[in-house]
Amino acid sequence: MPLIKFINPASRYKWFNVLWMLALLAFPLVLWILPVDSIDNTGFELCPSKALFNVECFGCGLTRATMYMHHFEWQQAIYHNYGIVLVYPVLAFLWFWWLRKALFRHQRFIRSKNPS
Repeated sequence: MPLIKFINPASRYKWFNVLWMLALLAFPLVLWILPVDSIDNTGFELCPSKALFNVECFGCGLTRATMYMHHFEWQQAIYHNYGIVLVYPVLAFLWFWWLRKALFRHQRFIRSKNPS
């Protein structure tokens, strides 16, 4: 028996599920609208290993690589972190999976005619 019982609000409330679907659809569009340079060379070190010890970890450059990959600039993405060839397909799969689950939940809400 779990100590904390988590109930997904998207499965309970129709309005929350609609907001979740809108957020899922808006996120890739916002990333396409933002220029790639908005994340590149900001001068702010978020990685603790890079900031404290000046040693790059496996995740260093992954955000920039994701942004470049999202803008179809493959060479730049691999230059920043070669792990993007594994991470980006997983991110895309998760996005499609979450969107599919949200659409099925929405159809279930429509069939049950739940007013909430």
